[in-house]
Amino acid sequence: MPKRRSAIDLLNTGREPHIVPFVPPGAPGFAEAAGGSMVVSSPREVDTIVRRLGPGEVMTLDDLRAFIARRHGVAVACPVSTAIFANMSARAAEEIRGRGVSPDDLTPWWRLLKRGGFLNPKLPGGVERQAELLRAEGVRVSPLRRQLAVYDAAERLPDWARA
Repeated sequence: MPKRRSAIDLLNTGREPHIVPFVPPGAPGFAEAAGGSMVVSSPREVDTIVRRLGPGEVMTLDDLRAFIARRHGVAVACPVSTAIFANMSARAAEEIRGRGVSPDDLTPWWRLLKRGGFLNPKLPGGVERQAELLRAEGVRVSPLRRQLAVYDAAERLPDWARA
């Protein structure tokens, strides 16, 4: 039976972003693309962008997708692959943390939020761990509609990531 690849291995596959010139009806991103092109990013590109977030800064997955789309000059970035690659980046960072690497050298995955500033239960350790790491940086995390959220997420988006 083949050995399961680690998140670090998956992050470092060498895969490059590619442009999908026509998004077929029903495909993720079709409505957003409105007839335009879509970029399917790469694990390394997503990881590199998330690494740019400084302490106290946050970004939603939608902000990340918009940044990637602008970077490639297309209408939209694939919502499915971007979320998968963000999760892959987070899991790789936690594998690296497990090897004793300084937290300062990790990809700050906890600074990546869902739409509306909500914390992401699918990231390592769930919303409790994400809230703990955000609070350690001085980010206020509070309940909103029974879910933990960062109320001022839009104000915490760094200038380099704005449209």
